[in-house]
Amino acid sequence: MRTIDRFSKGMGIGGWLTNYKRFHVIPEDKRMLLTIGDMEHFANYITERDIKYISSLGMDHIRLGFDQITVETSPGTGREEVLQHIDDFIDWCTGCGMNIVLNMHKAVGNYCDIATSAVLAEDEKLQAGFITCWEMLERRWHNKPEIVFELLNEITHQDPNLCNAFMAKAVAAIRRLNPARRLVIGAHNWNNPSGLSSLKVYDDPNVIYTFHFYAPHEFTHQRGVLMSGPLFYNRDMPYPGDAERYREYYKCVFNDDNAYKGISRIDREFLRSELEPAVQFKKDHPDKILWLGEFGTIRHAPPESRENWMNDVIKLAKEHGIPYCVWNYLSTPNDGNRFSLVDDVTRKILTPRMAEIIRGEVK
Repeated sequence: MRTIDRFSKGMGIGGWLTNYKRFHVIPEDKRMLLTIGDMEHFANYITERDIKYISSLGMDHIRLGFDQITVETSPGTGREEVLQHIDDFIDWCTGCGMNIVLNMHKAVGNYCDIATSAVLAEDEKLQAGFITCWEMLERRWHNKPEIVFELLNEITHQDPNLCNAFMAKAVAAIRRLNPARRLVIGAHNWNNPSGLSSLKVYDDPNVIYTFHFYAPHEFTHQRGVLMSGPLFYNRDMPYPGDAERYREYYKCVFNDDNAYKGISRIDREFLRSELEPAVQFKKDHPDKILWLGEFGTIRHAPPESRENWMNDVIKLAKEHGIPYCVWNYLSTPNDGNRFSLVDDVTRKILTPRMAEIIRGEVK
């Protein structure tokens, strides 16, 4: 089984350079503009103290999400003030002996909370701008091999052929500049495990493959304000728990009587079945590295249920030798999908048991 040094258990950072505000409530003509308030937020939200604390939790890598508009002022022209913040972040991580994954969380044409007229996976002009941005970032950090580039978070497009073709162009562009840069590629359909079966696999030892895990969605996103189903149902979902409540959810929200048919419990064995596409990918490609790059639960889920779910997911990941990165260290209060693991003020993990779980001390 292939492994990478300092790439076994990580922490994601959102809320700093991505998800710092929800764009869908902003007038359309202002969504791609940054304000003085945004720049003040970028300068102060995450500090070296946060990185040292994450390191103290036993994490060996950090996944930093950023938006395309935060790192460039125009295609290929870097936003120097923000890039310097990332420079500092890189220095803080390397000073703590941690690897870094830089993840373009939202690219123009692939914003999960903005419906755009042009779709990144279909639009050659947007793809050219996306690639130009990554080429700019490669040139800036060319001599820092500890940095992994995760080219795009959760491709929203459903056609795997279009997604594979687009990402192949991006990989080729980076390879022309740096044959050794470690790159992370995720599947279509929001990086769900089911997309791995149609993901293009490269004859390249420096490509890492990723998936995200949020099953069951009714639990991990319960009572979330960004999706109509959890908001409409508006009820706590337990984990582990009787599947009857999950069936009730589908009947209430979708008038569907067949969901979760034949399932009695939502528990570790249910999660095992949901994880099966990722396990199969590992079996089919034993020489490749598969990384669980994002998973977590909305913050207001019942605390014990939240711990139980995280414990079971990490246990299954470790059972199959899959490195993982939890989502998310800290979220802004206006993040509709607030998945943060630390208190806003103290910036400490919310419970001692959760701290043990994310270190991999699972039972």
